[in-house]
Amino acid sequence: MALYNRVNGKILKEKMAMVSTNRTTISFYKYHHILDPKEFRDELYKGLESLEVLGRIYIATEGINAQISVPEEHFDRFKKYLYSISFLNHVRLNLAVQDNGKSFFKLKILVRKKIVADGLDDSTFDVTNTGIHVNAREFNALADDKDTIIVDMRNHYESEVGHFKNAICPNVDTFREELQIVEDIMTDRKDKKLLMYCTGGIRCEKASAWMKHLGFKNVFQLDGGIIEYARQTKEQGIESKFIGKNFVFDERLGERITEDIIAVCHQCGKPCDDHTNCKNDGCHLLFIQCKECREKFEGCCSEACREILTMPVEKQKEIRKGINKGRQVFKKGRSENIQFKADASKKTSA
Repeated sequence: MALYNRVNGKILKEKMAMVSTNRTTISFYKYHHILDPKEFRDELYKGLESLEVLGRIYIATEGINAQISVPEEHFDRFKKYLYSISFLNHVRLNLAVQDNGKSFFKLKILVRKKIVADGLDDSTFDVTNTGIHVNAREFNALADDKDTIIVDMRNHYESEVGHFKNAICPNVDTFREELQIVEDIMTDRKDKKLLMYCTGGIRCEKASAWMKHLGFKNVFQLDGGIIEYARQTKEQGIESKFIGKNFVFDERLGERITEDIIAVCHQCGKPCDDHTNCKNDGCHLLFIQCKECREKFEGCCSEACREILTMPVEKQKEIRKGINKGRQVFKKGRSENIQFKADASKKTSA
């Protein structure tokens, strides 16, 4: 059997839009030493494809990082299969807060050097010696403590649309940059409590171990990240100190946690927190765009891109020939076409 999906992505998206099957969006991760990532990857692909699982999974010698969607009718079988893998037995599954079942349209499992690019040499410290994991209530109690420093361990485009009150939100593009900034922030504050959070917990898992390695004693991390925090606050009826949207790395691009809109449309400046990708395949920039600007620019980030979009398909291909903009989605608002931008790094309170 083929161990890769070779169907055109646009065709798969169109197919997914027409399907009415209920699906559950899930994320999970586990740091674990995998001897043969390629062999594990192939076996996992066969197991998940048989259950009609879609999504994106990274495998490395250090573990697994997964964001997937599972048909509701196969959910129990999926859990049984996943938990049959010894190191994944009873791994926490973070279920989406807002789920339309359209988060992914194909299964993609990649072998990488790291499950999260961090620039660290794992042989130099104990990656299992992590900070203290805290739940939603414990997080809130720590957040109210004047001796606590809350740091958002995500990138600028994530914190721009949603973050915790009073959190420091570094204006960075990568997790690697984030680690250095947090180290700098805490250098003269080793007596303070460092409370970190991210989307689902994976970045904090590594970051907390690194900070402890550097000598910081009072290191805490939000267990299960924002996704689990939102679930607990809703179930338990407690205050959400997170405001706005939680950015997610799938077709949805965001889950609403509270009704607060703390970002602005990058084209007109009006309150908005809806991310989109520029419709011009030669650009594909990820940016925030309101409904009115989406109509005006036809889903593009600029007038120039809109004009290209009106050209015949062959002409568009000719213009972008030899230019690889596939990774432009990760530029995340660092573009001259962005006229307005809310700086979350300056929003340390709300």
